[in-house]
Amino acid sequence: MVGGGCFTNHPVLNGSSGGGNVTNIGGVNCYVSGCSLSVIAILLVSDVYGFKAPLLRKIADKVGDSGYYVVVPDLLNDDPFNPKDLKRPNDVWKKDHEPAKGFESAKPIIEALKSIGVSSMGAAGFCWGSKTVTGLGTAQLTQASVLLHPSYITVDDVRGVKTPIAILGAEHDSLSPPELVKEFKHVLDAKPEVESFVKIFPNASHGWALRYDPTNPKALNEAEAAHKIMIDWFDKHLKK
Repeated sequence: MVGGGCFTNHPVLNGSSGGGNVTNIGGVNCYVSGCSLSVIAILLVSDVYGFKAPLLRKIADKVGDSGYYVVVPDLLNDDPFNPKDLKRPNDVWKKDHEPAKGFESAKPIIEALKSIGVSSMGAAGFCWGSKTVTGLGTAQLTQASVLLHPSYITVDDVRGVKTPIAILGAEHDSLSPPELVKEFKHVLDAKPEVESFVKIFPNASHGWALRYDPTNPKALNEAEAAHKIMIDWFDKHLKK
């Protein structure tokens, strides 16, 4: 059991653990995995390539193995970015999927989870998903946040966060370059009431924690190091 107890008669996984399945939570299709009886849920918000990404689901299973009920929502409404779609360039896709929209879509999921017994929640966002996760932390709808190679995040976004947050950046990242990540750290250091952790992974590139080559030992080790920090952060702030 995690978090001092588990709820019973869970309507989603019926007591199973391990490899998950897709179900609807709060009107949103979600990949769910992990401990269905846990009262602690973790929301993993995808990058632009969506919730079906195989590596994202493997990460969800890994987080679930730590005793959490893990939810990976389809906040892109089955419309992930397709770089091969020349008729719909990146800027057009982004207009249809403004990162801030994910926050509103995530709120019904959180309410639905509360209604079935979840008492606390953490959230991690990869790239595009970081905006959603930051908004949830600002609204105190989640109790711990992790941003992995974030994008579309501003200093003001970070300044508004009211719950513990970890930010994992990359040395080679044009979307959140090290200089910006250092600004995030400066802002958070000035907020001692909000526990924070900021790390820039040397020699890493944007997406290293999610879109890595699992057959490359170096890439795999770097990704797993980020995943460990994420899980440890949730363990520290949610398993009380």
